[in-house]
Amino acid sequence: METVRRWLKRAGRWEYLWPCLLVLVTLAVHLSIIMWPAQPVLDELYYLDDARSIIAGNGTLRAEHPPLAKLIITSGILSFGDNPFGWRFFSVIFGTASIMLFYLVCRRLGMSPRASSLATFLLALENLSFVMSSVAMLDVYSLTFMLASFWLYLKGQYLPSGVSIALAMLTKLTGVLAVAPILLHWLLARRAQPVKFALSMLVAYASFFLLLPLFEFVISGKFLNPLQQLAQALSLSGAVTFANATHPAATRPWDWVLRPEIMFFWYEPHYIAAISFTLWALIIPAVLYMSFRVARGNDACLFALSWFAGTYLVWIPASLITNRMSYVYYFYPTVGAVAIGLGLGLSRLIDVWMARPEGKRGRVAISGVVAFLVLHASVFAILSPLSTWWSAPY
Repeated sequence: METVRRWLKRAGRWEYLWPCLLVLVTLAVHLSIIMWPAQPVLDELYYLDDARSIIAGNGTLRAEHPPLAKLIITSGILSFGDNPFGWRFFSVIFGTASIMLFYLVCRRLGMSPRASSLATFLLALENLSFVMSSVAMLDVYSLTFMLASFWLYLKGQYLPSGVSIALAMLTKLTGVLAVAPILLHWLLARRAQPVKFALSMLVAYASFFLLLPLFEFVISGKFLNPLQQLAQALSLSGAVTFANATHPAATRPWDWVLRPEIMFFWYEPHYIAAISFTLWALIIPAVLYMSFRVARGNDACLFALSWFAGTYLVWIPASLITNRMSYVYYFYPTVGAVAIGLGLGLSRLIDVWMARPEGKRGRVAISGVVAFLVLHASVFAILSPLSTWWSAPY
C-alpha cells in the first residue's frame, strides 16, 4: 500500500495527468456512442459514398475536396468494415488527439499548467468540438493538423510546421487558414529567423502541390495536374452561394457570434452543431479580455487573437465578397482560441481566491469559477449525443 501511495502521489504531480484523463474520458464517451446512429449523419452520406467508390476502384465522387481525409475515412472502412465504427473511428482518434495537441499549444504559449488545463477542459467538453470529432466528416482531420502546425511553429520547428499546414489543406482546403494565425503572430511577436520562416511558408504550399497528385494517384491510379485539380475544387466549392442554393441551416459568419445558432445533424440521438452556450455567451468578452492582456504584453493572448482573426474574422469579408454559403460548424476551428481566453480568465480568478481565500472577493471568485465549470459540463451533457446514455432506443 505504501508503494501504491507513493505512485499515486508521484502521478498526482505529473503535469500531463489531467489532460490525459480528459483525453481518456472523452475517448470513452466517443466510443460509447460511436454506433449511434447506424445511418450516415448529415454530410457523412457524401463522404461514405465517396469512400465506397474509392474502394470499388471507381475514384472519387467529390472533386471539390482534397483526397487525404477521404483516404483516412476509406482506411477506417477497410480496417473495421462498412459500419458506424469503421466510418467514425479515425474521426474519434483525431478528435481526441487534438485535445492533447491543444494542451501542448497552451503550454508552448507560456500558459501555466492550471490555465492550460482549464482551457483544455473547456475545449474537451465543448459541444461543437465533440460533435465534429464524432462524425465522418473532413473538419476534424483538418483541425488536428492545424493544431499540430501551431505546436510545431511555437517550438521553433518552422519547416515541419509548414508540412503540417499542407496536411491540413490536403484534408480540407480551409486548412489554409492555419497560415494566418502563424503569420500574424510571427509578424507581431517574433520576426526571428525570417529566411527560415519564409521557407516554411514555401514548404507548406510546395508540400501541398507535391502530395496532392500522390494522394490522388492512390485513389485513381492516375497522376493528375495539381493546379487543375485545385482550380476545379475551388470552382465547385465556390459555386454553392446564397444566390443559387438554399439550405435551412445556412447562416452568415456574424450570426455565429451574435446569436446562438443550432444546426441539427441528426435528431435521435441528437447530434447538434451548436457552440456550447457557456462558451458562445463569452466569445466577445473573451476577445475583449485577450485584447486587454495583449496590451500588457501577454503572448498567449496575442496568439489566440491571431487565431481568432485568422480562422473566424476572415469569414466575414469572404462571405460578403463571394456570397459563399456557410454554416455554424465553420466556427469549429476557432473554439480553441476562445477557450484560451476563458482559461486564462478563470485562472486569474483562482489567483484572486488564492491571494485571499477567506476574503469575500476570493470566495466570490472561486464560486464563480466552480459554477461556470459545472454549468459548462452540464450544457455539454444536454447538447451533445451523450444524452443517448439515458434515452437510447434499444
